[in-house]
Amino acid sequence: MGTTALVTGANRGLGKETARQLARRGMTVLLGSRDADRGAEAARGLASEGDVRPLPLDVTDAPSVAAAAARIGDEHGRLDVLVNNAGLMAEALATEMTADDMRRTYEVNVFGAVTVLNAMLPLLRRSAAPRVVNVSSTTASLTLTGGGADFGGDAHLRLAYSSSKAALNMLTVQYAAAFAADPDLAHVKINSATPGYVATDMSAHRGTRTVEEGSRIVVDLATLPADGPTGGFFREQGPVPW
Repeated sequence: MGTTALVTGANRGLGKETARQLARRGMTVLLGSRDADRGAEAARGLASEGDVRPLPLDVTDAPSVAAAAARIGDEHGRLDVLVNNAGLMAEALATEMTADDMRRTYEVNVFGAVTVLNAMLPLLRRSAAPRVVNVSSTTASLTLTGGGADFGGDAHLRLAYSSSKAALNMLTVQYAAAFAADPDLAHVKINSATPGYVATDMSAHRGTRTVEEGSRIVVDLATLPADGPTGGFFREQGPVPW
């Protein structure tokens, strides 16, 4: 049986391109999408790239995630690669951001990632070389943000998004430590990836990087060799400071 990968939020943008690149590497790619019709359409559009199959999956709905995990178990027996890509962005000045906006963002970007990862752990355990990639953001770096880095675009409007991705980075660190302490999970590698400022619907196509460029680090971390890193935060050029 070949390698099976799940990419959440993959019916468009970076997720779809990541699915394309993984399929080109010979993986069976499960294209996770909250909207089943859009997911099916996206999978059809990638049919020429390899084995891409739509999978209805709403990361904010626990029964939906459980159903997806059960289906993967029944049809594939295990999961080799999990890319937590599904994301949400709410833009407003910090002084105007509401708690409700924060909650909606965290529900997808943080709690959704936890829900999916926990549901997929039994399937990842069965893989010989499981890889988990949490799609983060350079704007999640406390070091760069505190140092006044120019991220481009409207980073000053991303309190909810950037802070949620900083929380996602902490999940990466904590899960890596937990995996290392569990003999049944010590072979799981988990890392955070930042694709940079990518031109997608989420950025209103204002980004300076293409989805092809942005997906490179995600795919690299999804296909790490046995001696690859775990518990880190990376961009295409290398490690990113926390």
